Amino acid sequence: MRRLAGLGLALLAAGFGTWGCGQAGGNAPEPQRVVVQHLLVSFTGRLPGKVVTRSQAEAETLARDLLERARRGEDFDGLVKQHTDDRHPGVYTLVNQGRSSAAGEYGREQMVARFGDLSFRLKVGEVGLCEFDSSRSPYGYHIIKRIE
Repeated sequence: MRRLAGLGLALLAAGFGTWGCGQAGGNAPEPQRVVVQHLLVSFTGRLPGKVVTRSQAEAETLARDLLERARRGEDFDGLVKQHTDDRHPGVYTLVNQGRSSAAGEYGREQMVARFGDLSFRLKVGEVGLCEFDSSRSPYGYHIIKRIE
């Protein structure tokens, strides 16, 4: 969330599009706390304060390619470092609804709904995609890996 704060916390009020990995996590009970790493693939006119020159179609193609590379086992941190339109490392600790967050943690309800939904449904090591939606994910495509 540190970098998201740099975006004026606008991501907290936006919403993330479809998760793109609805099969992740199955019907298992959700954990109380998760740690995720996030890779943002944005496009022209979508990221306040940053010039991104790729088109929406290019962003979608890149996001899907990066998702598949991550799912095949490529180093996710390396992908984030090389490709994110947010700031590396993009690691966030989230606590589930009804739990108090400690320093450096964020309550699930503080995040946009789709980001939290995907983060808590992923199993450790799984990677999923929040797709672009002009009202619910206005900054682009978000690739999320659960690391704890």
